[in-house]
Amino acid sequence: MLKSAAAALSILIAASGVAAGSAQAEMVSVALKTAAGADAGSITLTEGPTGVLLHVEAKGLTPGWHAMHFHEKGDCTDPKLANAGAHINMKDHGRQHGLLANGGPDYGDLPNLYVAADGTGMAEAFSTLVSLKGIGGRPALLDNDGSALIIHASPDDYTTQPIGSAGARAACAVIR
Repeated sequence: MLKSAAAALSILIAASGVAAGSAQAEMVSVALKTAAGADAGSITLTEGPTGVLLHVEAKGLTPGWHAMHFHEKGDCTDPKLANAGAHINMKDHGRQHGLLANGGPDYGDLPNLYVAADGTGMAEAFSTLVSLKGIGGRPALLDNDGSALIIHASPDDYTTQPIGSAGARAACAVIR
């Protein structure tokens, strides 16, 4: 189980050469906002040959671990951030939620983000499960209605259905 999750999603500790080594890498930068609409940082996504590199710079969040997921719609207008919908392609493909779940991970699954005592967090992750524009048949983050990166109030336990006990949606970035 852990081996397949690691193959599906690699966590990058240091700066990655995926974007730097590719002259044609497409990059999208978007604002991260709290559920109340306050500035919560920024997200940068870079297309690589086999997936998307995600760079998160968060601020104004509660200290501790927070789940991160790609959601199906680029809409963060609802105060509970519910308009972003479910995880990417969750309904279409029936994959189970969770990096460590049998039948998982689903296309929206990402590792947790750690936020320090001052409310800031930084992370990089690489997902082989999605693409900006659908390269390699992977779900496109930049489809007709866009997508969203949601940061939840609690950490993802990577197994519990449907969202890993991640709690309320705390912040959202519209990916268009």
